Amino acid sequence: MNKYLIARELLEKTGEAVMTCFGSSMMPILKSGSTIRFVKCDEYEIGDIVFCKVRGRFIDAHKIIKKDLRRGYLIANNHGHENGWTKQIYGKLKEVL
Repeated sequence: MNKYLIARELLEKTGEAVMTCFGSSMMPILKSGSTIRFVKCDEYEIGDIVFCKVRGRFIDAHKIIKKDLRRGYLIANNHGHENGWTKQIYGKLKEVL
């Protein structure tokens, strides 16, 4: 089982998961190799950094930049690249460990 499936399962069962995230798309907020604690929430807001799935692909730490009642949440990195709309958010960043 990969890290995304493990984290999704932990968030569903316990409400928390820890995952190490790689890449530069969230610099300078997050550095590559950051270990993040995600928590499951009832609601998510613009600006939250989330673990989600967009168009069938797991996204481990990108921001919500818009909300729409019909479409869900628009996800983007910290450099303006939009990943797309989703309703599948598993948790948001609680802390960087």
